[in-house]
Order: sequence, then structure tokens, then C-alpha cells
Amino acid sequence: MFISRIAYPVLFIAMLLQAIWVEAAAIYPINKASILVGSTFDIKIELDQEYKLEDVDIQLNNAPIKAEIKSQPVFIANESGKGSSLIYRDIQLTKPGQYTLIAKAGQENIQVNWDVYSSGPRKVKNVILFIGDGMTIANRTSARVLSKGINEGKYQGKLSFDDMPNMALIGTSGSDSLITDSANSMSAYTTGHKTAVNAMGAYASRAADNLSHPKVETISELIKRKTKMSVGIVSDAELQDATPGAMVAHTRRRADKVYIADQLFASGAEVILGGGSAYFYPQSTEGSKRKDDKNLVAQFEGSGYSIVLNKQELLAAANARESRKLFGVFHPDNMDGSLDRFFLKKNTVAQYPDQPDLTEMTQAAINVLSKNPNGFFLMVEAALIDKFNHPLDWERAAFDTIMLSNAVQIAKDFAKKNPDTLIIVTPDHTHSGSISGVVNDAKPGPLREKVGVYAAAGYPNYPKANVAGYPSQIDVSKRLAFFYGNYPDHYETLHPKLDSTFKPAVKDESGKYVANPKYMQLQEDAIHMPGNLPSHQGMGVHTADDAVLNAMGPGSEKFRGFMDNTEVFKVMVETLGLGHIKP
Repeated sequence: MFISRIAYPVLFIAMLLQAIWVEAAAIYPINKASILVGSTFDIKIELDQEYKLEDVDIQLNNAPIKAEIKSQPVFIANESGKGSSLIYRDIQLTKPGQYTLIAKAGQENIQVNWDVYSSGPRKVKNVILFIGDGMTIANRTSARVLSKGINEGKYQGKLSFDDMPNMALIGTSGSDSLITDSANSMSAYTTGHKTAVNAMGAYASRAADNLSHPKVETISELIKRKTKMSVGIVSDAELQDATPGAMVAHTRRRADKVYIADQLFASGAEVILGGGSAYFYPQSTEGSKRKDDKNLVAQFEGSGYSIVLNKQELLAAANARESRKLFGVFHPDNMDGSLDRFFLKKNTVAQYPDQPDLTEMTQAAINVLSKNPNGFFLMVEAALIDKFNHPLDWERAAFDTIMLSNAVQIAKDFAKKNPDTLIIVTPDHTHSGSISGVVNDAKPGPLREKVGVYAAAGYPNYPKANVAGYPSQIDVSKRLAFFYGNYPDHYETLHPKLDSTFKPAVKDESGKYVANPKYMQLQEDAIHMPGNLPSHQGMGVHTADDAVLNAMGPGSEKFRGFMDNTEVFKVMVETLGLGHIKP
């Protein structure tokens, strides 16, 4: 009896450890991955123990893997002290269907199932993908209120993407977490594969080197390899940031910005416009963030690109008949938002007064790319919606949502004359903002009592917007009561931040984030808001809320109901015929 009492717990622990041990082994692409037929990707098998290569049995659809894949794997006898690994690089599966890969070694037995899908023939000439980075429903609503106005419950107009005929809810979670970041969420759009937070164009394996993880082909690479189409990448963030980076890069860490800059050049994209100039100039240049002497601007110029460094040069090149390739960087970091550029003249506008607008970059890109008779793929990111949502600066986010609407209108105008164009407008993820009422300065009492809800809300009194859709004043006496659902410690002023982007929290002596005292000094009745995020978070964070996608043009009818973000890639490649198998 005594022996049994000892044996059962020991047996249970042994079984538990075995379960954990087997769980840690992995195959990439992961289980239930959907893979475009003929696309290029790496297969990696990670085992938990050390083996000899001849002791590992790998079966693909009940046959030795070498029957389907002729290349030899890279075998790592003991990767980082965690067990043996095998990597098959640059694989293509040329027949659609269901695939099962099983790896056996010792007592280890791991299996994944993949769906390899094809497409029909090409149905569209051009695809324009707009990313409203971090754009949540409340960003759209606040932009519509400010831009179009609302009277007796009816909006006096719509944002340009409000009336697109097709819409879907998009799930944004990654392979490792419910909450995504822009790297792996955009990577899902550009590769059709799930991956982990901070990764793009690659699965997050146990490889020690950021660039050695199993890679998957991006839509830019597919287009360049399989068609004669042109590719454009436009963002008002650093061009090395997660969203534009995911168009071209394969790294475990989105912070590999020098590498991403190099990949932008290597991609061969015909149009590249945005911020982040600090990563394109050699280390000898003032302000450069490179650690080498590579001058990518000179390399772009030597490869036949028109180089533009300010708004005037961009407009000139966009309208030049000879422009076929265009490279432009307009800020060493992220560009400034529309509220600051057009009205407040704050943040870095004084230092960089000649930045173009997202609308001008979009028009320039379309002008150049549309010269290719074979069509084009253009990605345009309104990055600053996210950059302002993070620090809880909803007014700046709203103005840049208006700017996104204006940029989308340019694409819609192009599509009127070129109906074989698919336009997609979607966030890559969401934030926690919501509109709860109207702040009315005339209400008596402390600051929180000035928030009107239900019938007491009434309507805000923003002035009528100008022809571009921007109201000339935002610090009016009746303003939207816009609140974020997650936040660090901060002081809520219920007023727009007219001097610079809101900085809600600062670090104290212990390294924890506390409410920024600046705003209590600026407004004595500011409300102290104890944060509901961990104390190491100094800004708001992304949410798992569904993203709302709008689309128009050929192929847009496939967007409906709830869809996974990897399915956006699938619609795009199917519409472009990138998986078409000729009879």
C-alpha cells in the first residue's frame, strides 16, 4: 500500500512532464496553416532531444518527405541546447490539397496538417490595400463627427470608406497571444501565415538569430517572382516600422530596422515613400541610425529611382512623365500628423515643415505605379492613428483617420476610371477607445460632472470642416467625451493637447510609470486616473476587438461575415491569380 501511494504520484508527475516535453516540440508552418500553392516557405522541425539525422523519420502524406521535397535539410544536432532541429529552406508545394507532416524520433511524435490551396485565374489588375493602423470603431466615429458633422441624429456625410459595398469583421490574434502587435498582424495580411508578436515574414521558432527563423514568402515577393506587376509601399511612419516592414522582411524582431531598410531596397518595389530616413543614410551622416557606411539613398538613385526629400520634390516627380520608380523619405523618424501639420504646428513640424500629406503620397504612388500596363499592388498605411491611440490622444488620431479617408477617396477616384481595381481598407488591429458622451464646459461642478451622457450629452459644437474635412478648432466648449478602456496612470484633462502629443505617464525613481505631473500643473482640476495596466506600461495597448474591413471592386464580395486576418491575404492572392494552376 505504501509503495502504491508513492508510485501513483511519481507516475502522474512523469506523465505530466512527458506531456510538457512533447508539447514543446514543434513543426513550422504550424498546424492548420493555409498555404498558397507554389509559394515559397521553410519547413522547420524542432525536437526536444538530441538525435542523429538518420534516427529522425519524417513523413509527408504517408511517404518519406524526400519523395516530395528533393532538397536536403539543414540539420542542427543540438540547437541552443534544446534538442535537434531540421530546416528545409525555400520549399514549394505544387499541388493543392491536404497535407500531413509527421516527425518521429525516439519517443517523440509530432504532427501538423496543412491546407494547400490554389486560385483561379487573375480577376483584377490592381490592388490597393489601406491599413488604418490601430483604427477602432470610435476612431471612425470621431472622424465622421469632426469631418462631416451630425444634426438631429444624422451624419451630414460619410467617410470615403463608409459606403464601400463589402465589409467583414477581422480577427487579429497571433500564434502566441490573444493580443497582437502590428508586426505579426500585418504579416498575416502579407503572407497568409500566423506568427508571434514582434515577428514578420517568419515563424517564431527557437532559433537564436533573428534572421534564422523559418521564413514564409510575402505578397511583394510573390508578385515580383510570378508577375510583371509593380509594387508600392507608402507609410507616414518610419518605413522600417512593422507595417511597411512586413511587406518585405523576414525577422523575429521588428526592431531590426537596419535590416528592414536593406530589405526595402532589395525588394525592388517601384515606389517607396515615408519616414525613417535615419536608416537609409550611412553612419557618417548626422542623425543616421546605421552602424555601417551603406548609403541606401545613393543605391536607390543608382538603380534608377527618382529621389524626393520634401513635398515639392514629391509633387514634381509624381507628375513627371518619365517617373517610373520613386523613392522618398521626408522625416528621420515617424512623420507628423495632420492636426499638427495643418493647424497646431507642434511636435516636429517646425523642424520638418515640408512633409507631404498621406494623400499626396498616395496620389504620387498611383501616378507612378499606374504607368505599368501589367498592374500594381500598393500598400498605404495611415500609421499615426495607432501612434496617437497609444498615448490616448484621440483628437490627433481622429484627424489622421480623416486623412486616411481623403487618401482612400483618391484611390476611389482612380478606380472609377480603372474599375479592375480592388480597394481594401482595414485596421491591422484595434485600440480600446469609445465615445461616451459630450464634455460641456458650461456645466457646473468639478470636471467629471461636465461629461453629459444620454440626453444630457447633446451634440458637440465643432466648427464646420474645411474642404479637406478638417474643423479649424478642436478645443471647443462642447467636445466629444472619448475614453480609452485601457491606460496607465495619468491625469485626464478632457481637453485636447494643443502643445504636443499627449504623454500620459512618466517613469518614477523605481522605473514604474506614474501619471505625468505636467497635466496637473496645466489644469488644476484634472482627474487622476489610476492605471488599469501593469505599471511597466506607459501607454495604452492594443485590444483583441475585431477589426472592421471595408472593400470594393472585383473580389471584394469575398469579404463577408467574420474572417481571420490570414484570409485577407487569401482573397488578395486569389483575386490576383497568384495560385493559378494552368491546365
